Amino acid sequence: MTTRDVVFPPGRQALYDKNRYSPAVRANGLLFVSGQVGSRADGTPEPGLEAQVRLAFDNLNAILHAARCTFDDVVDVTVFIVDPQATFQRIWDIVQAEYWGDAPHPTVTAVGVTWLYGFQFEIKVVAKLPS
Repeated sequence: MTTRDVVFPPGRQALYDKNRYSPAVRANGLLFVSGQVGSRADGTPEPGLEAQVRLAFDNLNAILHAARCTFDDVVDVTVFIVDPQATFQRIWDIVQAEYWGDAPHPTVTAVGVTWLYGFQFEIKVVAKLPS
């Protein structure tokens, strides 16, 4: 079996060990990042939708940084949203204004879900690793 080349952001390895998954894995020049939510260091949800979205991006960016990537290296995005009909525009306003950057943009798939373990927003990405 091949050993996975796992990327851990600073200060959160215990949380990933407890929940038994890798935050990100490098493979074939790509970085596959697990879904990131607006969780505090202890794993609890940040209160409020907007705060959760921002913290999810902070957590995502910490993983990207640990792999020497930025959001500019992201090629594919999947977002999971609880009650997208009511919350999508509020989320997208934050994402576009504060995190998305200039075109060309990554591909995006948005999925409406009914449950995210107490969270309202989750983002997972695939990024190209720097050469």
